[in-house]
Amino acid sequence: MQALVLEGIGQPVTLQEVPTPQPGPGQVQVQLHAAALNHRDVWIQKGQYAGLKFPIILGSDGAGTVSALGEGVDASLLGQSVVINPGQHWGNNPAAQGRDFQILGLPQDGTFAEFVCVAAEQVQAKPAHLSFEQAAALPLGGVTAYRAVFTRAGLQPGERVLISGVGGGVALLALQMAVANGADVWVTSGSEKKIARAVALGAKGGISYNAEKWPATLSKQAGGGFDVIVDSAAGPGFNDLIDAAVPGGRLVFYGATQGDIPEVAARKIFWKQLSVLGSTMGTAQDFSAMVRLFEQHAIVPVVDETFPLAEGEQALRRMAEGLQFGKLVLQIK
Repeated sequence: MQALVLEGIGQPVTLQEVPTPQPGPGQVQVQLHAAALNHRDVWIQKGQYAGLKFPIILGSDGAGTVSALGEGVDASLLGQSVVINPGQHWGNNPAAQGRDFQILGLPQDGTFAEFVCVAAEQVQAKPAHLSFEQAAALPLGGVTAYRAVFTRAGLQPGERVLISGVGGGVALLALQMAVANGADVWVTSGSEKKIARAVALGAKGGISYNAEKWPATLSKQAGGGFDVIVDSAAGPGFNDLIDAAVPGGRLVFYGATQGDIPEVAARKIFWKQLSVLGSTMGTAQDFSAMVRLFEQHAIVPVVDETFPLAEGEQALRRMAEGLQFGKLVLQIK
């Protein structure tokens, strides 16, 4: 089969002919029709990720057709159109992943290939209203957003939500799911164009995170502060989020792209009785609930651009630039 292979840190991914994986007991082989990029792929390429190994086929997100079955797998899965849950070996504690937890695409070869093998329980029927390219945009970002917004922050219909840094895949998926669930959503971004596009997707409004005293300005626009704040940046701007939260609000963050928080306004956290919640990926139950939500409300994830598999390196460079609005997807077959 053909696959995009990363040979080492700082190297471009190259299209190579590699052996086609065969399913072992309890596994299915999926013929991939589309795969989507995540920042994780760029960080691995840069060497900024734990547990590096080479050569490796990157890719955590994929959708395709079950093309072969391992021993003990239900025969009805053969030929089904599926999306792949990239989280593996979560463990028995739904509150947090166990020590054996892995994400598809490192250390196991991932979805930037014509075929991939995963455990049968890692696949779920593709929502019928989505193309393979749209479905491939769901898995990692979707389960991360679902767990952060619903499992961890406990979002309820009618609550005010602030999503920071809109434009990335997880943030947009969180926006779409929160709107579908009846929340009033506002956003921040460094781009007015991205804010306008978020409003077109259902956000009530937004503001630049570079604006002076933006938490007070946006809270006034929204008619008050925010019950739930969803963030992936952390860093020095985290205290602005504390200012934007209502008393009793919940701040959930699933990343720290701006680094650790240098100083925390601890007095504001306890006086406002805020909950600060960390979140990573999600359980199999989170994944299933996320897919059901997309099916129930016929939500279509935002795809920024599609590339043929052979142009995977160009797609990675676009992701590294951070200019995309939505997911970058590789078309495979």
